[in-house]
Amino acid sequence: MHDLDAAFARYVGTREASRLVGLSARTLEKYRCYGGGPVYLKIGGRVVYRQADLEAWAEQAARISTHDPADTAQLAGRA
Repeated sequence: MHDLDAAFARYVGTREASRLVGLSARTLEKYRCYGGGPVYLKIGGRVVYRQADLEAWAEQAARISTHDPADTAQLAGRA
């Protein structure tokens, strides 16, 4: 049972996800409708996010300067 609890601890609801990424819950709701947000799952009518997906989504938004194109990983030599 403990392993199952640990596995589900990786999932968070919209409010917790918004706190983790620093956006409002409403913004995440809009992203779900219009696209551009983190990957989410709908389990039994409940929206949840994997913490790893939130981290990956936030990381892909990293920029070095305001003039950087969307693919900064290659510019920074991180590719």
